[in-house]
Order: sequence, then structure tokens, then C-alpha cells
Amino acid sequence: MLIKLFKFSLIFLLYQSPLYSKSKTLNDFNSHHLSNYFSGIVAYDNNDNTQALKFFKLSKHLIKQYNPYLENYIHALVLEGKVQEAASEIKQNLTKSNSNFFEAYLVLALESIKKKDYKKSKDHLQEAIKFINNDKFDKIILETLKQYLYVFEEKEIPSIKNKFGDLSLINVVFQRCYLDDKNTQSYFENLINNKDNIRNKGADYSRYIFFYLSYLIEHNRDDEAKKLVDSLNYLDSSLLVSQGKKWIEDQKTEEFKKVFSCVNSSDVIAEFLFLVANLYSSQNDYKKSNFYLNISHYLNPKFKFNLSLLAENYLFNKDYLKASKILKSINKKDEFYYWFRLKKKAQIISIEKNDNKSLEFINSNFKKLENPSIKVVFDIANLNKNAKKYKDAIKYYDQIILKIDTDSQLYSEILYRRGSCYERLGDYVNSDIDLLKSLEVNSDDAYVLNYLAYSWLEREYKIDLSLQMLEKAYAAKSNSPYIIDSMGWAYYLVDDYVKAEIFLKRAVELMPEDPIVNDHYGDILWKLDRKIQARYFWGNVLNLEETEDEMKKNIKNKLIKGLANF
Repeated sequence: MLIKLFKFSLIFLLYQSPLYSKSKTLNDFNSHHLSNYFSGIVAYDNNDNTQALKFFKLSKHLIKQYNPYLENYIHALVLEGKVQEAASEIKQNLTKSNSNFFEAYLVLALESIKKKDYKKSKDHLQEAIKFINNDKFDKIILETLKQYLYVFEEKEIPSIKNKFGDLSLINVVFQRCYLDDKNTQSYFENLINNKDNIRNKGADYSRYIFFYLSYLIEHNRDDEAKKLVDSLNYLDSSLLVSQGKKWIEDQKTEEFKKVFSCVNSSDVIAEFLFLVANLYSSQNDYKKSNFYLNISHYLNPKFKFNLSLLAENYLFNKDYLKASKILKSINKKDEFYYWFRLKKKAQIISIEKNDNKSLEFINSNFKKLENPSIKVVFDIANLNKNAKKYKDAIKYYDQIILKIDTDSQLYSEILYRRGSCYERLGDYVNSDIDLLKSLEVNSDDAYVLNYLAYSWLEREYKIDLSLQMLEKAYAAKSNSPYIIDSMGWAYYLVDDYVKAEIFLKRAVELMPEDPIVNDHYGDILWKLDRKIQARYFWGNVLNLEETEDEMKKNIKNKLIKGLANF
């Protein structure tokens, strides 16, 4: 009934309002077209863009009769990757009344850039100014594109600089690269080494190492590119940088030229739009992110690596069908992106089926890889560790340890991970060997200190030394809920229940859904003779998703007998 009423209200507004419709009589509108259009709007709002576009096409008769139709139709076309079709529809149907939206002129401007018609692109951007409506992102996009157009036309860097922070720094690098400016290299180096100003702000601009490598390769400076990739570590590098490093190591430098050139204006603008899409995605605005990703792909369809973000966005929106379709387009020859494809497919299997099927899929496909890189082996080890397949995880960590420098932080990290697997298997001898060796490399690692100390506490082994190690860990990471829990448990074991309660109370506040923390807090409350509260927290453990069967059995005994048998 509500839907019928809403449809009636929509139709009534369409017929009556001169602001939204040029139609003056009921005969100008077909109820079937209106019904399809309404269905399209509902589908669009529900993120089912494929259905939305289907209904919009069925109601296309409204394109010159109902002004908002064009805007919705264009958005739907772009979101389906039909950017050229969207541009054609805009040019055929643009009128003064139905074109009052920023994206219409943006699409036309970008189509003109693709055709290298920079004058026409500038004209379209001039029209777009009228529809910014105080949207800060639209303003940034517009002003940045105007600067790029100046560079493309005048072949020089504009004297007036945009003040958009790190974004402006990135744009200047690409502008100079486009012009083959003599200072391009220094600008690239400033960008990729500017850790304090960029990376510490939460954004990952390490991807621009890839474009620097591309610049070096394009200028036949392969030795410099090789020297740079030799300084990079696969485990610390992004997918894109790892792929570039692999190409250079395999002497496949021609692959760079196949996907990107900074002297190609379309490629440069495509990269800028990818950055815009990434910003929208980071704000959970996946629809706008996908809009700009599709235009970016339209401008440079060779650079398929950017589609990985599109797949991620679809996964966040639970559109597994579209995510799977995007993933299939990733080429098997590009090792790191192919591995990304397999991991995301495993994620979908986990959601649609179960975790066991997911792990079976990823493990079986890993075994089909020829000579996988250390980054891929590290991933499969961690996936098995997280799935509690500790023996398999240890096998993969063994492979990594043989290939890395024993004095490196990475060596310490792998020992920590392998040692925790041994501990989970009850192999305390090998666990202690790995964890202690990890601390020899990095004696201040709070998480290794915490893990080893907690392991000893659980065995009631070296309790005083464990407490000292935990105090050191706590001094370094006082906000870590796991370290706080360990501190509380250490004080419990030395019978200092008052101090133990202070720490465990805070741990419960930080991790209310953690069964071990709730169990520990219940134990301490019992020791403090607050038995009703203790039983409350023990009872809470039974209702938590992550509580294992053995713990549930122990908790049920505690609820009946208290700590008499513990």
C-alpha cells in the first residue's frame, strides 16, 4: 500500500510541478514509463545499478520530458562502465533545463581530453563551474583538471599553484613528467621519500614508486630502476610496487610501457581520477568511488590494476557477482594481482559457503603457482595460521626464514609468527627458541615480549621474569588490550588481585567481546569475593561467538563450583 501511495505521489508531482517537468497534461506521461523509472530509482538507491540501468533504458521516453531523468541515467551508465555511451547521451539530450549537474560537463570534458581536444574540454569545465554547489571535492577536481589542461595546451607549469596539500605535490610530479621537465626525477624522489609529510597521515602514496620506475624505464635508465627495486622489500611493498619490482627483476621492463606513460594526457588524468576514487572509497562513499574508477578506466583501459579497488568496493557493498566479474579480468601472468584475485575469491567463498571451503580453495591454488614470491608465501602462511592450521603455517614460515637476512626486522617477525604457531601446538621448546631468538634481533618488540611472557604465565613458568617482560611491553604499548590483559593475569598469578582487577577491568572495557578477557576478569572478581559479578562475566563468555568448546566446558564448571577446581 505504501509503495502504491509513493508511486501516486511521485506521479502527482511529475504532473503538477513546473520546476521538474515541462509536461502540462497527463497525456504527456506514460504510466508504464513512470513505473519503470521509479523501479530504476529504487534499484539505484539499493546499489543494484545493473537493474537500475535496465529500468532507466525502459523509461528512456522520459529523457526530454522529466529533467532529473538524464542525471540518474548518466550516473547509472557510468557506474556500469559505459562512459562513452554516457557522453553520447549527454550530447544528444542536453538542454538548459536537464543539464544542471556537475557530472554531465565533467564527462564531456574528460571525453574531450581522451580525444586530445583540450580547448573543448576547457569549455566544458567552464560550464561545470556553475554546478559545484560548495562541494569541496568537485572544486578540487575542477581546479586540478584546469591546471592539467593548461599544462597540456601551453606546455609549461602554471605559475599559480593549487593549495590542495599532498594532492598538489602529486599533480606537480605528473605535470613535470608529462613535460619531460629536467627536474622530474628530483620531484619523484621528494614524493616517494616524503614519509613524514605523506605516509604518516594515513594515506599510502608508496604506489608512486611504480610511476617513478615507469619514468626511469621510459628514459632507458634501467640500471637506476634496478638499483631502486633492489632496495625494496616485497613484504613492505604495495601490490602495484611489488608487480613493478617483479617485472624489473624478470627483465620484463616493456610491461611498464604497455600500461602507462606520463607523456600520455589520458593516462595522467586517469591516475588522478584513481586517486579521487581512492579518497571517496576511504570515506565509504563507494558509489562515487566507482563512478570515478570507471571514468579512470575509460581514459586508460590498459591499466587494469586499478580495477582491484573496484572489486574491493563491490565486496564492501556485498555485490559478490560484480566483484567476481572484475576479479576474472585480472591476468594470471601478473603474479601479485593474480594472487590478490585468488585471495578475494577465497573471501567470497568464505562468505557464500564456509571458511573450510575458502581455505581449501586458496591452498589448492597456491600449490599451482610456479616459484611464488616471498610475499605470496608469507600470505599463505598467515592465512593458514589464522585458520589454526599451524603445522602448514610453520612449513611456509620455514621457507621464508631460509631466504631472509637473520639480522633484519623481518627475520624477527617471522620467528615471532612461527613461534606462536609452535605454542598453539603445545610445542613449547621450539616456541621458546623462536620467541627468544626474535627478541635477540629486536629486544624491544612489545608484542613478542607479551606473547612469550603470557605463554610462560599460562605454564606458571618464570612468573617474576614474565612480569618484568610485561612491564616493559606495557611501557611501550600501554593502550594494547592484549598487553593489558596479560598484565592483569600476571598480577593474578602472584596473588595481587587488587592490581589485577585494575588491569582486567580496563581490558574488558577495550575488548568486551573477547572470551579470554571476560574469563580472566571473572576469576579475579571471584578472588575478590565478588562472586555474583564473577558469575555474570563467566556467563557472558558462554554467549560470545569466539568461545571455544573446551572453554565453555570449563566455564560451566566454574558457574557451578566456582574456582574450587581451578
